[in-house]
Amino acid sequence: MSEERQFSPDDANRLIPELTESLGRIKDARQVILAGGERLRRSASLNGGGGVTSEYWDALTTLRQEVESLSAQGIILRDPESGLVDFPGRVDGEEVFLCWRLGEDRVAWWHGPESGFAGRRPL
Repeated sequence: MSEERQFSPDDANRLIPELTESLGRIKDARQVILAGGERLRRSASLNGGGGVTSEYWDALTTLRQEVESLSAQGIILRDPESGLVDFPGRVDGEEVFLCWRLGEDRVAWWHGPESGFAGRRPL
């Protein structure tokens, strides 16, 4: 983890407004893709194919761009549906993940590399 960008809680908190918008776009695009995939599955069983809409392709593009943007910033998307992300950081000199979920007002939790969301501890 040491080669990744390291975030302080303040660094991560400054990104929340932008991150909230990005995660909203990811969530919306994901829903369009899931619905389009279901339509494709149903039509394929009936007629061996079926087209996808431009909305589906636009959603794929949006999802890819948003996820790549998060990754390029060093932010780790853990769960697109709940908007759970981790920021590599340090607590008491140890490499940890600062943990935030869409709807929380600030980054207030952290966990070790092996413990995950269930092992969250307050900052």
